[in-house]
Amino acid sequence: MRDDTTGGMLPSLWDDARAAAMTEAERLLYRSNLLGSDKRITNYGGGNTSAKVSERDPLTGETVEVLWVKGSGGDVGTIKMDGFATLYMDKLRALKGLYRGPDHEDEMVGYLPHATWNLNPRAASIDTPLHAYVPAIHVDHMHPDAVIAIAASAESRELTRRIYGDAIGWLPWRRPGYELGLMLEAFCRENPEAKGVVLEAHGLFTWADDARGCYETTLWAINEAIAFFDAQDSPAFGGPDRDSLPPDARRAAAARLMPAIRGMVSGAQHMVGHFDESDTVLEFVNSRDMERLAALGTSCPDHFLRTKIAPLVVPGDGDADAALAALPDAIARYRDRYAAYYDRCKHTDSPPMRDPNPVVFLIPGIGMATFAKDKATARIAGEFYVNAINVMRGAEAVSTYRGLPEQEAFDIEYWLLEEAKLQRMPKPKSLAGRVALVTGGAGGIGRATAERYLREGACVVLADISADALEEAGQALSDDFSRDVVRTVQLDVTDEAAVAAGLTRAALEYGGIDILVSNAGIASSAPIEDTTLELWDRNMSILATGYFLVSREAFRLMSAQGIGGAIVFVASKNGLAASPNAAAYCTAKAAEIHLARCLALEGAPKGIRVNVVNPDAVLKGSRIWQGDWLKERADAYGKDAAGLAEHYRDRSLLKREVLPEDIAEAVYFLASDASAKSTGNILNVDAGNKEAFTR
Repeated sequence: MRDDTTGGMLPSLWDDARAAAMTEAERLLYRSNLLGSDKRITNYGGGNTSAKVSERDPLTGETVEVLWVKGSGGDVGTIKMDGFATLYMDKLRALKGLYRGPDHEDEMVGYLPHATWNLNPRAASIDTPLHAYVPAIHVDHMHPDAVIAIAASAESRELTRRIYGDAIGWLPWRRPGYELGLMLEAFCRENPEAKGVVLEAHGLFTWADDARGCYETTLWAINEAIAFFDAQDSPAFGGPDRDSLPPDARRAAAARLMPAIRGMVSGAQHMVGHFDESDTVLEFVNSRDMERLAALGTSCPDHFLRTKIAPLVVPGDGDADAALAALPDAIARYRDRYAAYYDRCKHTDSPPMRDPNPVVFLIPGIGMATFAKDKATARIAGEFYVNAINVMRGAEAVSTYRGLPEQEAFDIEYWLLEEAKLQRMPKPKSLAGRVALVTGGAGGIGRATAERYLREGACVVLADISADALEEAGQALSDDFSRDVVRTVQLDVTDEAAVAAGLTRAALEYGGIDILVSNAGIASSAPIEDTTLELWDRNMSILATGYFLVSREAFRLMSAQGIGGAIVFVASKNGLAASPNAAAYCTAKAAEIHLARCLALEGAPKGIRVNVVNPDAVLKGSRIWQGDWLKERADAYGKDAAGLAEHYRDRSLLKREVLPEDIAEAVYFLASDASAKSTGNILNVDAGNKEAFTR
């Protein structure tokens, strides 16, 4: 899937045999998914589709005309049947009698629920009138980069005429809403032969009376624009002004910059980052005209809502040290400019100023970073700015690029209808915006912990030495919680370079980390006279040195962010209570616990909390029980392997089995704000063992 405006024509993917068995509404869904499958046609969440369908009225049994239209907040590429709003066309037409003019168009949204067919709970979007009043059965509204490049040009109207003749018309900029729906209807009535219209600074509308015809008209309109731009021959963005750093140096620089940026923009809430070093981005950030164009902002409303009034160009010209030194002042100036923009443009009823921090950071020589409340939003913001780059490339090749006028941009960003939608959003989960790295992440406790964190809105980097187990765990969690919030890194905690690389990966993928769960482990059992130096060193290497190495890198990363953090060691009851035939293991676990106490002292001034969870006898899902450890511990207690779980349960004060989920709950508590005033603590989750009482 390409992300640029050119590069070959869009092929028709329509399958008549498949579509023949579908209802009209199902063909709408089929068409929508086809259109949304290619970013050259529309971006994520952008655009909408509709069909006017004959349906049975559930009350009268009569056949009525129903508008099926993509509901508010949906995405045409992934939409299902329940993603469409359904409204009676006769009631939508009747709304014209209630319309009081452009100054009152927002109130028309409140009438849309009264037109709902079949009690459909899917909310209709602000674009519903644009689809309802086009006198065609099928309507597409897309945001293709190639067409928006025309729409955002100074000579937008002339270019539209030059490329499409009378087949595609043109309408001047108007914020989406009821008035634009009436303008579109009037255009269709006055130009009955037209197949569509370019909306200035916005996008493309096309229509037809059958689903395939509408789909292929949309492709035709986009392909005409692509062909037009393919024929141009001018350097993009005024040509290159600097070179990119080599790939490894680029990523190393980004891994240093992103935690610092993340810390600076995470005042009101923790932000999650996304890094893009694609050819499209690098061409733009290294170009001669980048700063001029970046200052103009985006044009399409969908782009603007995701990327803010303008990006921040990071000073330093690709030098990470210079950029780090300049960033605090650069971000402070951006906030001041944003506050001034708000004050210039606000109305008496405007919502309060939102977060004044930038979303998009353009880094010459390195790439682009985007930050938002969660990974998906940060990634999509980056994708939208890539769309904006493509639009600027095309517009500048044939004309002059124009962003939205400042007041129009503000009126979209602070639209009361948009504010109402934001107010309806559910309360953030307890770990929203947090990033956790879990070592031993593919084992029973690590995986249960990752799942617990993911349920609370965190992003998780699973680290484990076993490639196969890591792949299986990562895939399962991605399937359950989405690819955006799960990353995997194969990691040997005893390898200093590998540990540093693993934390660098977290910085590149998410902007940093807030939570470290140090859980990598082994188990061994042998009488002291049979304990080899190799066995002793192996326990110390993984359970003491490994915890030190991972914690040290986490401290460095958390310190660079400057927003605190939480470190949780998964140690063991054996770190407090000696066990027979396990001197190496018990001693290494005791070292873990004391290391945590030391780190709690050092971390407190930085807001980094360090605590310990001590499990005992967690057999379910644990890989350490899959080898000799099970037999060795059974032998140590004079039991057979089958009876060991019962032995552990019966020796506990509560007579209960300890499960990975029990440990995960404790590890969640110590990373959450519920334990914000706790550091240097030990929480035993062992069903009660008096020898392990801490006092």
